[in-house]
Amino acid sequence: MTESRKTPPDLDAPDDRSLVRAAQRGDPLAFRSLVERYQRRVYQLALGMVKDSDEAMDIAQETFVRVHRYLPSFKGDSSFFTWTYRIATNLCLDSARRRGRNERVEMDEGDAEIEAQMEPPSAALAGPQRAALNAELKAKIGEALGSLSENHRAILLLREVEGLSYEELAQVLGIRKGTVMSRLFHARLKMQRKLREYLGSEGRRGEEDE
Repeated sequence: MTESRKTPPDLDAPDDRSLVRAAQRGDPLAFRSLVERYQRRVYQLALGMVKDSDEAMDIAQETFVRVHRYLPSFKGDSSFFTWTYRIATNLCLDSARRRGRNERVEMDEGDAEIEAQMEPPSAALAGPQRAALNAELKAKIGEALGSLSENHRAILLLREVEGLSYEELAQVLGIRKGTVMSRLFHARLKMQRKLREYLGSEGRRGEEDE
């Protein structure tokens, strides 16, 4: 399997860069175009994290308030997409911490050992990408995601749904690549454990139907 199952957009597309430059010069239409391009994806990320549509909308709006505020100092060292996702992710994590729901993230393990175990991802996490999933399995996956810590939920959504690379995850989350690998490994393992019994019974039912 390649590093990312879902091919992300060209994060450094000239159109993005030109819009950013125009917005930095004070062009309101350019900034509006950037908001329209990414607001739905930011909202979906926030919704997956906080599980509340009103709070997700607030986070999405605050994300672009901060984007607008700090855009003049944006140097383009990362893509606009990555920079915006980092702001949104930090807001989601801050919201969770304010409610006291944040859990400890496991210590790093050896990078080589973790990387060897990480691919391919579990059937549970491949699941959200399969259009043929039935409603019950989707609900189970949603429940399992909701039971994870915010750090684990964030990295799963960014990797498995948004298709960010390890390097992009490190930029968005503000952690080193080895920590990305460790956190993703443990998040996937927790999802596997939570869904193993259900997926096993689904597999048996499928075999009986053949």
